[in-house]
Amino acid sequence: MMAQENNFRRQKPDSIYSWKVTDASPLMVAVEAKLKDHKRGSIKSMMKYGQIAVNGFPVSQFDYALDAGDTISVNFTRPFVIFRHPRIKMVYEDNDIIVINKGNGILSVSTDNVKDGTAYSALRNYLKEKDPGLKLFIVHRLDRDTSGLMLFAKSVEAKEAMQHNWNNMVLNRKYVAVVEGKVEEKQGVMQSYLMENSQFEVYSTDDKENGQLAVTRFTTIKTKNGYSLMELELDTGRKNQIRVHMKDMGHPIVGDRKYGAKSSPIHRLALHARTLHFVHPITKKEMTFETPVPTRFLGLLK
Repeated sequence: MMAQENNFRRQKPDSIYSWKVTDASPLMVAVEAKLKDHKRGSIKSMMKYGQIAVNGFPVSQFDYALDAGDTISVNFTRPFVIFRHPRIKMVYEDNDIIVINKGNGILSVSTDNVKDGTAYSALRNYLKEKDPGLKLFIVHRLDRDTSGLMLFAKSVEAKEAMQHNWNNMVLNRKYVAVVEGKVEEKQGVMQSYLMENSQFEVYSTDDKENGQLAVTRFTTIKTKNGYSLMELELDTGRKNQIRVHMKDMGHPIVGDRKYGAKSSPIHRLALHARTLHFVHPITKKEMTFETPVPTRFLGLLK
């Protein structure tokens, strides 16, 4: 009976009140000023149990220093659910989209052989804990061994807006990679038509009828120790596009033995989705997210 009661309480809709802070002040002062009908002890209790959040993260420190523009949220129903995963970082979330920084070695979505332990399943479980009625939709993918920024939709409207108009909604996607050898060109464009063989290896072809056009713009950031740090910008988003184009240049990505790499000094594919610039599918506002270059990449060029 107790388990049924707990489950029932868990599925009650959240009652959340949020507001923006106009002046810098301690958290307790700001909350007391807003929740005049709540006693100080009640507010302290909500802070203690994770029901008061600042900019989306629960804060239990009474004298936490707020800045003008911070958003305070109070969940009167239960503690806020926080996404935690050892290899995935939540970068942004609102009612319609989620942006994450995916670690390498994690599948974006399930396959015939792997159903759980994916970025999708981790986020789906998180949303289910928040509210069983919440949904999650795939918008695009990253290879298992590629780390970096990924976008998911939380509503059918957001998913369809992104998928049906991807080229216009996504304004810019940039990757960083460490490749083998010294790249002499400072900038350039790789263009080819891509096909996939029976071993699931993608390759460039002159067959315009059956191949898919792939365009990758590159900038050489630094060369040292027999490696080059590259910034790569996608005009198209084909499977394994960057990996194939780097192989075609004669500079395969470090750790990418499938596409010609000779070694794996950092024990991973040195490819990271660093920048994601897109139009929000619902608000239509431009949004830009950027992550640092992985430290292990930089370590190869010290």
